[in-house]
Amino acid sequence: MKELSLLIIDDEKDMLDGLKRILPYELENTRIRVSSSPLQALELVSRSSFDLILMDVRMPEMDGIDLLEQVKKIDPGITIIMMTAYGSIETAVQAIKMGAYDFITKPFDIPDLVRNIKKGLERSSLLRENLSLKQRISEKSVFEDMVGQSPPMKRLYETIQSLAGTDYPVLIRGKSGTGKELVARAIHSLSNRSSRPLITVNCPAIPEHLLESELFGHKRGSFTGAHKDHKGLFLEAGGSSLLLDEIADISVSVQTKLLRALQEQEIRPLGSNKNIRVDARILSTTNQDLEEKIKNKSFREDLFYRLNVVSVSTPSLREMPEDIPLLVHHFNRKVALELGSTPKKICSSVLEALIRREWPGNIRELQNFIRKMIVFTPGDEVDMTTLNAVENQGNSSSTAGLTGSFSHTEPYSQAKSRVINEFTEGYVQEILSRTNGNISQAAKLAGMSRVALQKITRRLEIDTDNFR
Repeated sequence: MKELSLLIIDDEKDMLDGLKRILPYELENTRIRVSSSPLQALELVSRSSFDLILMDVRMPEMDGIDLLEQVKKIDPGITIIMMTAYGSIETAVQAIKMGAYDFITKPFDIPDLVRNIKKGLERSSLLRENLSLKQRISEKSVFEDMVGQSPPMKRLYETIQSLAGTDYPVLIRGKSGTGKELVARAIHSLSNRSSRPLITVNCPAIPEHLLESELFGHKRGSFTGAHKDHKGLFLEAGGSSLLLDEIADISVSVQTKLLRALQEQEIRPLGSNKNIRVDARILSTTNQDLEEKIKNKSFREDLFYRLNVVSVSTPSLREMPEDIPLLVHHFNRKVALELGSTPKKICSSVLEALIRREWPGNIRELQNFIRKMIVFTPGDEVDMTTLNAVENQGNSSSTAGLTGSFSHTEPYSQAKSRVINEFTEGYVQEILSRTNGNISQAAKLAGMSRVALQKITRRLEIDTDNFR
């Protein structure tokens, strides 16, 4: 049973000595501390956690009502019982309105005092249990999309919980498809900034000439098209967290202005002559080798150290093959919800094949592969026939999709069109998997324009949101 703690504050030292001597016999498993100084008591409350405070109203150093107000600022949920020789109704009502749990008048009988203290301690215990339960529920919901019980995943959960309790900038590193954004959201959701939404900016998706305005804001008329003031994401994330997704892709000029914002905790919107204080916790992600980019002068070393105060790495799927069955069943249920159907049965041979398979796109690639298997399974069970069909569909280096995919000979033009569409769909899905659904970055990888790739995704009805 957890030990409870009681703090008694009274300027009458004889009263304190008497209560400290008597109450341990009446209150089991309760640690009792006393203080004759309200100022000293405030220091104790700021350093230690107490289940209940019993305090006098009339004290020379600080009035008990003022002390009540100060203590409530430090710990709003703490249980406080006021005691006084001047038992006026007005004082009692004022204390209760300000958050006191109860009020007792001196001189009091010890049994009455003990009864009140026990009720107060019981209330405090219930509040603490309720808070702990809410925290456990919150943590469960935060981690529900992060599946895995392997040692690397357990270390990741522990790291997230440790970092959530700080306000330090966090750099989240990992290969594409390993859930870096999920980690950022979990850190924010478990932090004391979680009451406000996480603000996210996908750095490669915004052209360089617009990124500065998007981050720091602009004043009306500061450039062509600036028809009104725009406060920017740093200000929008005030009191919250700002996630800079794929930070390695921002230009050196924007890096310089970002460094200044992090150093000074101030921003200056475009077209303004005034700096504005900002309060945003910075979370950033990258799948690139920043140290190498520093060597070739494409990333500022001083910005790296500002962002990398603490870091966390997301494990790749090859580091945790034992988690693949858990992920498969998780995505199976998730796809069933998307399709409004019941989850399919995954046969053991399919699970074994998925465990042995290479996953260069990591968890996101696995998710998309499961999605395709479920879609192409006509019955209730995903078997090796379906797995092989999906494998062949994605194999752009051969014409395997021609074999056994139709029972009669197609006209050449029809077969050519079908195979080209299958190749195009598989290719586009692969590059979207590698770029987290980022059209601009995917187009760059494919060596085509953004507009051309958008036309392809519309024609094939590929939703880029499914890859984020």
